[in-house]
Amino acid sequence: MADLASRITKPADETPVNDAPAAAGEASTGNNGAEDNVEDDGVQRGLIETSYEVEVKLADLQADKDSPLHSGISSFDELGLSRQILDGLLAVNFKKPSKIQARALPLMLSDPPTNMIAQSQSGTGKTAAFVLTVLSRVDFSKPTQPQALLLAPSRELARQIQGVIQTIGRFVDNLIVEAAIPGGISRETGVQSAVVVGTPGTVMDLIRRRQFNVSQLKVLVIDEADNMLDQQGLGDQCLRVKNLLPRTIQILLFSATFPDKVLNYARKFAPNANEIKLRHQELTVKGISQMYMDCPDEAQKYDILCKLYGLMTIGSSVIFVKTRESANEIQRRMEADGHKVSVLHGAHEGQNRDALLDDFRMGRSKVLITTNVLARGIDVSSVSMVINYDIPMKMMRGREEPDMETYLHRIGRTGRFGRVGVSISFVYDRKSFEALSQIADFYGIDLVQLSPDDWDATEQKVQDVIKSSRARPDYAPNVMDKKD
Repeated sequence: MADLASRITKPADETPVNDAPAAAGEASTGNNGAEDNVEDDGVQRGLIETSYEVEVKLADLQADKDSPLHSGISSFDELGLSRQILDGLLAVNFKKPSKIQARALPLMLSDPPTNMIAQSQSGTGKTAAFVLTVLSRVDFSKPTQPQALLLAPSRELARQIQGVIQTIGRFVDNLIVEAAIPGGISRETGVQSAVVVGTPGTVMDLIRRRQFNVSQLKVLVIDEADNMLDQQGLGDQCLRVKNLLPRTIQILLFSATFPDKVLNYARKFAPNANEIKLRHQELTVKGISQMYMDCPDEAQKYDILCKLYGLMTIGSSVIFVKTRESANEIQRRMEADGHKVSVLHGAHEGQNRDALLDDFRMGRSKVLITTNVLARGIDVSSVSMVINYDIPMKMMRGREEPDMETYLHRIGRTGRFGRVGVSISFVYDRKSFEALSQIADFYGIDLVQLSPDDWDATEQKVQDVIKSSRARPDYAPNVMDKKD
C-alpha cells in the first residue's frame, strides 16, 4: 500500500502570533483569553478572515444588477437595518460584515425578495447572514403570526439557531421565536410566534394538524442544505413542506458544501436564485491542523484513543464514530478505564440530548463521543480537537465511498470563531487509508502524520496547535517531519 506520508508536505516555518488582532466580529479582550470561560451562546463572534474569494452568480431575473450594493458593503449601516437589529449586532461585537455577509446580505435583503443559494465554510458568518435577513423581513406588530420558517437537520442545530436569533434580536420588541422540534410546541396552542425554527418532520406534523398557520410566511431558510435536500435523506420532507408554503416565499439555502448533484436539485428547489459559493479547494478551514494517526490495527485504535485523552481535555473534544453501538461501547470502555466522557446520538430522548449538549457547551463535559448527528452546524467555541475515530463513508451505487462533505463538516466543529484546532483521523487498514487519501486529494489537504511509536513527538505536535488558541488561522506547527 502506498505510504500516505509520502504526499505530506512539511508546512512552511511559521511563528505563532499570540497577540494577533481580533478578526472581524470577534470580541477583543484584555484578559488573556478569559473570554473562553464565558457561556457559549452559539453566536460566531470571531469570523474567519482568510484569503478566499466569494464568487457571485446573479439570477437572470435579478433586477438592477448595476446597483453598487451588488458589489458588496463595508458596513452594516448600509443595509437599512432597524436600530434594534444594529444594536443587537453591536452587543455581540459584530463590527463589520464578513466577506460572505458583505456580498450576500444586499442580495438577500433586496426588494422584491430573491432566492439565494449560499455555500460558505464554517465560521464565516453565514448563520448571522440569514438571521439578519429573517429579522428584517418580519413584521413585529404581529408577534404571534408565523412569518419566517428556518429548517435544520437536527434538534441541536435548530435550538442553536433559535438562540442566535434571540441573541441578535435581543432589542427587537415583540420578538418571539419557537422551536418546532419534538416536545417544543404546545399541542393546545400550536405555533404562536413570528419566527419558527424546526426540523422537517415536526414542522410537517404541525402543518398537517393545522397547528402551524403558514399562510403569511415570507421567508424559508434551510441550513445544512446539502444534507437537507439530498433526495436520499431529508429531501422529500423538505419538498413536502415547501409545497405547503406560499408560492411567493423567499427561499434561502445555506451550506458549507454543495455537491454538484445536490446543487442541481437546489436550483430547482429555489428557482431563479442568486448564488454565492467558494471552490471546494478553498473550503478547508485553515485554522485546523489536519493530522492522521496510522494505527497498527483496529484493535489498537482504542488504546491510542485513550492515550490522547489528556490532550482532549486541554479544551473540549469531539470523537466521531460510525454507529451508535460503537459510541456506547467506547464510552463504556473509557469510563471503565477511569476516563470521564459523554455520548450523544439519535437514540437519546430529545430532552436528554439537549441536556448533554448544554453540559458540553458549558464545559461540564469535556469529551463528547457522537455520530454524525453533531457533524453539522453545531458551534461550541471551546472545541480544540476533533477525532475521526472512523473515517466518514457513505453508500454510493451499492458500495461505500469516502464522504467528502461529512469530513469537512466534522472537522469544522473545531477551529471555530477564528481559533485554531486539530483534527486527527484514524486509519488502520487499506480501506480507511485509501478513503482518507481520497479525501485529502479532493480538498488538497497536506495531512500531517502522527506516530503511535513516538508519543512524546506526537503530544508536542498536537499541543503546539491546541495551546496556540490565539494564533492566526493559517498557523501550523513547524516540527512536522516526514517519516522515511
